[in-house]
Amino acid sequence: MSCSTCTYNINNRKEQCMYAIITGASSGIGKEMARCLLSRLDIVLVARSEDKLEKLEKEYNKLSKRHRYNHKVEYFVCDVSNVDECKALYEKYKSKDVHVLINGAGFGALGEFDSISLDREINMINTNVLGAHVLTKLFLKDMLKKNRGYILNIASSAGYMPGSPYMATYYASKAYILNLTRAIAREKSVMESNVYVGALCPGPVPTGFNEAAGIPREAKGMSPRKVAKYAIHKMYGNKEIILPGIAAKITYVLRKFSPDEILLDFAGDWQEKKM
Repeated sequence: MSCSTCTYNINNRKEQCMYAIITGASSGIGKEMARCLLSRLDIVLVARSEDKLEKLEKEYNKLSKRHRYNHKVEYFVCDVSNVDECKALYEKYKSKDVHVLINGAGFGALGEFDSISLDREINMINTNVLGAHVLTKLFLKDMLKKNRGYILNIASSAGYMPGSPYMATYYASKAYILNLTRAIAREKSVMESNVYVGALCPGPVPTGFNEAAGIPREAKGMSPRKVAKYAIHKMYGNKEIILPGIAAKITYVLRKFSPDEILLDFAGDWQEKKM
């Protein structure tokens, strides 16, 4: 099934040989972003699991051929928590016409701060924050030189919260991504260019995130495909902060009008019930 709502002038020759690089592309929202952008751009799938990437590459190349998109899909194995691997990804594609970068790799962990292993939290910080920071910096420079391009960082509605007990590190990492993205988007070099920098802040999405985070029940909410369709539509409309679904919008409103203490207690109670 093709993402018809994500088809934008697929016969426009100017978009031939342009690339979209998507991290966290082996599953969840990243995987669906790649599917939706396939009608428009060549795709580079980025993740750690070569088995998953190889399978997805074959699936999406068949999809492209079936629908006559005339775009190819390839993959690059990369652990974005490693700066050297991020630099290797950039070196591989810096000579290509990278038109879209989507930083989608990330994970969480549920539990009391003192009980979650330090190694796991360092890996989380490096995956959620370091990888997106490095890749945004490297590819943004090239996009500004060309005066065109799109960078979409997948944050979370959690990024709007003042934090959350029992998921302290995850919430902090998403606040970093959201605040970094908003600040970059308002810098003069970006505002006076045709380069887009924005953040996607979804609420709960059934992506397998909960299982990886140690949460016994899967999240209920918008499907990854619906989130991806909505996000790409808004990205091409130059929406700086993208809030898909009711839950994300409610979180945004609560943040604007509720004291931090109330939000912290609310979030902590909500997370504690999952333990």
